[in-house]
Amino acid sequence: MNLPSAFIRIFLWLVMGIVPALATAEIFPNPPESAIRLFYIQRSSNSNVVIYDANLTASKTLNAKSPVHTYWIRYAEKGQQEELSSIQKTLAYGLYTNKINSELEPSYEGYFLAYRKRKFVVKLDPKGVPIALFPINGRLQVLKRVFVSVDESKFMPSVNYIELFGKDPVSGKDVYERFKP
Repeated sequence: MNLPSAFIRIFLWLVMGIVPALATAEIFPNPPESAIRLFYIQRSSNSNVVIYDANLTASKTLNAKSPVHTYWIRYAEKGQQEELSSIQKTLAYGLYTNKINSELEPSYEGYFLAYRKRKFVVKLDPKGVPIALFPINGRLQVLKRVFVSVDESKFMPSVNYIELFGKDPVSGKDVYERFKP
């Protein structure tokens, strides 16, 4: 292989790797930062994002009746914020939470109504920042983002795989897991 053809192959390889990443960033926008953001879910089916924010009281504690506020950012429409419908709350993106009485600081155990196999904890960290501790690779990690690859080719949509992105609460290092539910 001569030098020009090797250069062209390397260039094409780089471009082919970069272009899909750029396209993905445009298709799946990241929501704006928020001091109360726990995590968000992106889905392969469209650019709309499901947001999970801490629901804080005036005294900056988690709301005991409803510690998490879940809603849409409808990027595929006008980028507006919109509440979940009743069906979305009960079948797809809603959460069940229950206060953990053994903790000194108010914290809540919960799970997704659509996927009950992994329980998580919502609480304030020592600095008063709301976090969701979720099992990633078998350890409770600070969940930041979820990506769900959806197969909509059949009558009922199904999940191809789920990707979890988070941070180790001790080291601060990024953590990642991909699994098929």
